[in-house]
Amino acid sequence: MAAEPASALSAPLAGRLRWSLFTVLCIAGVFNAMDRPIIAILKPDMMKDFGWSDSDFGDLAAVTQFSAAFAFLITGWLVDRLGVNRSMQVGASAWSFAAIAHGWALTTWQVVAARVGLGVTEAVQTPLTIKTVATLFPPDKRSFAFGFSTMLAGAGTIAMPFLIPGLAAAVGWRGALVAGGIGGFLSLVAWMWLARGIAALGERTATETTADAADGAAYGPILLARATWAIVVAKALSDMTWWFINFWLADYYRKEFGLSTIELAVPLAIAFAGSGLGALLAGWASTRLLEAGVSPNRVRKGVMLVCALIVLPLPLVLSLNSFWPVAVMIGVVMAGHQGFSLSIFSTITDVVPGAKVGRVTAFGAFMGNMGGVAISLVTGRVLDAGFGFVPLFVFAAASYLVALAWFQLLLPVIRRPEQAAPAAFD
Repeated sequence: MAAEPASALSAPLAGRLRWSLFTVLCIAGVFNAMDRPIIAILKPDMMKDFGWSDSDFGDLAAVTQFSAAFAFLITGWLVDRLGVNRSMQVGASAWSFAAIAHGWALTTWQVVAARVGLGVTEAVQTPLTIKTVATLFPPDKRSFAFGFSTMLAGAGTIAMPFLIPGLAAAVGWRGALVAGGIGGFLSLVAWMWLARGIAALGERTATETTADAADGAAYGPILLARATWAIVVAKALSDMTWWFINFWLADYYRKEFGLSTIELAVPLAIAFAGSGLGALLAGWASTRLLEAGVSPNRVRKGVMLVCALIVLPLPLVLSLNSFWPVAVMIGVVMAGHQGFSLSIFSTITDVVPGAKVGRVTAFGAFMGNMGGVAISLVTGRVLDAGFGFVPLFVFAAASYLVALAWFQLLLPVIRRPEQAAPAAFD
């Protein structure tokens, strides 16, 4: 595991400082991801400006996912090399600049270029968050930290449907994206103020640097580990549903219930409230069970199974004629996804040495985003072909059980490094 942060974190205010740093990182993550709900909510405005079809919008979403996916292969290595503090400074600056670049996008190709830049730079956030949790928190507390981060991200996303239409009315969709970049810079300023005087935060030790040099290739041992493939394939399968809902839920509500952009606020808020509450509950329950002595294997897989069963009834929304039950069910599905995802991320911190957490997380995010690319491309074409949402919802419902079956096949027992020698990644 990564070395503890420098002495500043062992001072009497250590607990508050850890949580303050982590909270600022989570808030930065809200601004990092702000472009996704903006694009989804303001889709009609963008389609009108540029004359796009559903397939064109799906292609734009896929381009963003594709650029982020390949960037993860670099950002994971970067986070492991730079450590938490410097990665935050580099990452937040880069993605904030990329968001602001949307303000000059006047043609389709300029939008594409801005989206590619944003996809590439946003890819720092996921490995940075997991690395930060692994650095700041002891093993049994990490699930709750993950739940807290997702809950905070969900709270930010809940606010988006209420804020974005008014913001777009005042400054346009380009201005709304620029606002996300400004928020990223403000978060960075807060982080740097809190982290002043901390000499090292999640940086590699000399021993870890020597071990990486002995690997011969940064990703070599990682790609040979069965645990890696258990994690990343499960991530890809489950993330297909996450990206499908993120990019297409607003469109589904428009087409099935005729909602306007303003009317989307409440149902989207319900969906993302479910997302945040599901993550917080899964994180709290996991932490309590681990502190009670239940094994990580039973905790992680038990939570994943419950969450997969929660998502399973998703296709039933297609048979409901009343809007509010649909909105509530989608919220429950989002809760199930986040609990499932939280267990995957927690497993990374359980089984992966601290010096390699960033790269394994990034490779998992790469696979998750490639799943997002696939579902974005397929969804636009399925809708343009007139098949509707039925096959998409059926696939989404089954994806979590398939992911869990794969996870169990490749990782029958989850053991922390202190419980198993030699470590799987060495």
